[in-house]
Formats: sequence, C-alpha cells, structure tokens
Amino acid sequence: MNVTAARPTIRKSSGMYGYERALGRLGFAPVAGADEAGRGACAGPLVAAATILVDGRRGEIPGLADSKLLTPPARERVYSQVLKRAAAWSMVVIPADQVDGMGLHVANVEAMRRALAKLDVQPRYVLTDGFPVAGLAVPGLAMWKGDQVAACIAAASVVAKVTRDRIMTELHEHWPQYDFATHKGYVTPEHQRALTEHGPSPVHRRSYVNVARAAAGAPVDAALVEVRAGTGA
Repeated sequence: MNVTAARPTIRKSSGMYGYERALGRLGFAPVAGADEAGRGACAGPLVAAATILVDGRRGEIPGLADSKLLTPPARERVYSQVLKRAAAWSMVVIPADQVDGMGLHVANVEAMRRALAKLDVQPRYVLTDGFPVAGLAVPGLAMWKGDQVAACIAAASVVAKVTRDRIMTELHEHWPQYDFATHKGYVTPEHQRALTEHGPSPVHRRSYVNVARAAAGAPVDAALVEVRAGTGA
C-alpha cells in the first residue's frame, strides 16, 4: 500500500527545484525523482532512472530540463553533471522481450520501482513522472509532465534518455539495416519501411501492432506510423 502525504504548495516562480525545497521544509528530504525513456518505441529496451539531488546550490544542475527538450549534446552535458553532482542515482534496463511479457504499463511502473529501490540513499519522498508507483515505503506523488516541473524527475529523465540512446546506438552495430542510431527505435516512416522489408529483429517489441503486422507480412496503416512517429519519451 502506498504511503500518502499532503501535497506541497508550490509557486510557479519557485522553478524546477521548488518541489524538492518545499518537501524539505516539510521534513521529507531527501526527495527522489523517477522517470523512464523508451515507452513509445517499438524496438529496444525500456530504461528507467531515479535520482536524488543534493540540497541547495550544489545540487542545481546547469541546463537541466526535460530530456525531450534538450539537444543530444546538451543532454550529454547535463547527464555528466547529474552523475557528478547527484547525491544518488540509479538506472534499470527492461529488455524488449520482458516489456512484451509484462505489458508496457506494468513494465514502466516496475522499472521505476526497481530504479528507486537501487538508490544508495533512502528517500523520504518520491516524485514520479506520469504514473504512481504502488508499494513504496515512503510517500509519493505522480506528476503530469513531472519532467518539466520537478528537478529530480528531469534529472532522472536525462539519465534514462542518454542511457537508452547509447544502448540503441550499440544495437545499430548489430542490426544496421534498421538505423537504430538515428531514430532510437521509435516509429518513423523510415523505420517502418525497414521493418516491413526485413521483418522484426530480436530487439523489436512483438506486442506492438506495427511489429506484429510486419512479422506476419501484413501491411501497416500509414496513420499508425504517423501517430507513433516523433514520440521520444
């Protein structure tokens, strides 16, 4: 059962660090944030990360923002700073076949739960992006677009995104015909054409409709590609 606590009141002027600071004043420091990358992809793993930032100015990460809003070079710079400055961070990789076996939502929540459990520092409060994580021993709050409003979630989003992008670049070396290094496993017209031509690779998610249809040799509706294309979460 989740432990609950009153939500802190945050002014917009407080910026991305407002939630952690408000929770700290209420006695809930340290605060952990968790997020994932790869939910919208049809190939490759789901990666979740958790971070706890240091209190005060020392914990402020230059250039920190939602990973999807940063350029690849900026993400790399922020990633390096998060690993250097964070009080604790962790990362969990859920392979494509396990995503298929558990189902996407279950895998998403389980990945964040595992990442939080791996932290070297025990949080007293947890902020998660989008979905609540049940069964935590401390209070938690699921936040809509949390990676844009809470620093610890944004930091986790960067760690997850950079880690996953690096994995997809490595997978490109094994299966260059899909060009994973470019689209990172998300559905694009180019990716779909390669999937239709070559069929699914071992790292494609067979539970996804476009992958299942490609495996069966069936045509894929162009609208399906348009809906999925560009989702870099």
